[in-house]
Amino acid sequence: MCQDNFLFQPPLLKASSCRVPVPTVDMSDSEKVVYTSLEVLIAAGCCLGNMLVIWAVWSCRAISQTTFCFVVSLAVADLLVGAVAVPLAVVVDGRLETSFYGCLFFSCVIIVLTQASVHSLLAIAVDRYLRVYNPLRYRGAVRKKHLWAAVTVCWLSAFILGLIPMFGWHTKNNTTTHNTTIMCDFIKVIDMSYMVNFNFLACIFTPTILMMILYLLLFNMISKQLRKGVGNRAESTSFYHKERKLANSLALVLVLFVVCWLPLHIMNAMEHYLSVKVPGVAIHIGILLSHANSAVNPIVYAFKVPKIKMAYKSILMKLTTSEENRDIQNSDNT
Repeated sequence: MCQDNFLFQPPLLKASSCRVPVPTVDMSDSEKVVYTSLEVLIAAGCCLGNMLVIWAVWSCRAISQTTFCFVVSLAVADLLVGAVAVPLAVVVDGRLETSFYGCLFFSCVIIVLTQASVHSLLAIAVDRYLRVYNPLRYRGAVRKKHLWAAVTVCWLSAFILGLIPMFGWHTKNNTTTHNTTIMCDFIKVIDMSYMVNFNFLACIFTPTILMMILYLLLFNMISKQLRKGVGNRAESTSFYHKERKLANSLALVLVLFVVCWLPLHIMNAMEHYLSVKVPGVAIHIGILLSHANSAVNPIVYAFKVPKIKMAYKSILMKLTTSEENRDIQNSDNT
């Protein structure tokens, strides 16, 4: 009879602690090479693309605007996915021998960054809704200190929710005084009841539904205002046209997040609830897709957000101009 070793776990989920552990997903050497190569490419795209986003927003001084402040928060989360989460994802795929709690911490860091992305997306949705719902009151009430407080709450809550397994909601620690290490594997240390019931259903699925509702309400309000003609004032009409264009772009970022993350979570739910054996290749494709989401957002901004698009062009012009000047100086010296 199995024993519960959880220090913290909701009563409704306690019975799931005795579930049969999910077996490790093995890959052939050639599959490992392909998977690792793709992860390296995705990591490079995440880092370069999101560094460009942060640079662009900072250079065009849009950081003081609420939405772009949250866009930077999302870009930082996506940058850390490439710099930290992707390397850790490769490590926690059965390739490194660590202590149980070391492996658990690495796995929790990956979850924290996912939560930070979700919370930043939710902050963006709430911000756009409030801005259109009552523009005058919003402009008068929101200050820079409120922005940084909101960003701090996003990241603090992400850390709290993502690190919960460290406080006991994890699989049974089978290490002993004679065998103190394990081959680090995400699914050997993170309990699937936490991943499915809490991380996915409570912390990702629920906020996603809320964001979709907010965007639907937002588009409905904008459409109503444009149909009314907003008192035939060109200035007001222009405001709502700009809001709709930006809302379309940010809603696309949300849709891409859902498309990229949903397959992996659905596979986890199928294994947890239905005991369906999902092929290892499908699991790894789901992981790659979830990581690729962090590399896609900078491309969306480049095509869909005019302010960031112009900042991209300005940065590229500065880089090419400085390169040309350097070449001219080198030719003069020779």
